[in-house]
Amino acid sequence: MFYLDKKEARLIILQRIELLNIFLRRIRKLLGRYLFTNFISKFFLNPKTVGKLYFNDMKNEYECIKNYIDPENKNILSIGGGIGGLEIILNNNFNVKFFSFIERNFVSKKVRYGWDSNNNEAYNDLNLLNNFLVKNGLYQSKFSIFDYDKDELPNKKFDLVISLFSLDYHYNFDIYSNYLKKNSHKDTKIIFDTIRADYFKSIFKEVILINSRTNTVHSSKRIICSNFI
Repeated sequence: MFYLDKKEARLIILQRIELLNIFLRRIRKLLGRYLFTNFISKFFLNPKTVGKLYFNDMKNEYECIKNYIDPENKNILSIGGGIGGLEIILNNNFNVKFFSFIERNFVSKKVRYGWDSNNNEAYNDLNLLNNFLVKNGLYQSKFSIFDYDKDELPNKKFDLVISLFSLDYHYNFDIYSNYLKKNSHKDTKIIFDTIRADYFKSIFKEVILINSRTNTVHSSKRIICSNFI
């Protein structure tokens, strides 16, 4: 399980509302996302329970992608990775040299699923991200966090880029296209979720379908791409 406090538990639930039980989902639906997140969740969320549920969720994500990860990968970029649970598990299972996190540092009152040209939403707190990573075993010397809206983004050749349910799911892939071209090599693997998998066959020489989600409201496909055309 993951170790977390109440603030981190609330942020995780905000990022992954599916972890709530049926009772709390009904309360959230009745009161609305903003009131639930900022008031009700302070009293009803158990950090230990959320930590277990979130760990199991991230373990499932890890199982989905682990066979596509090279043990020799040394530099991993996480884009929109939430509070970093998947990266903790990757660190525990692979000899990763360094993680770079690109995130936004604010919580929108309402988050729409899907993206358009006016999408300027986020739900993260970089201080909580930093604390959660350290608390769960990732040494401060092994990662850096970059605020997408303020910092100069990391300039290095990444071996692996992971952006589950963020890049091309909440935000258009084109936002990072030139950046990723500059900071990747021909063997760099980019894993993300999209509703337009075939589109990327015109951008990458290799596109592999990992998984499809068709039994949810927000259907998508998880793909792994490499070698920009």
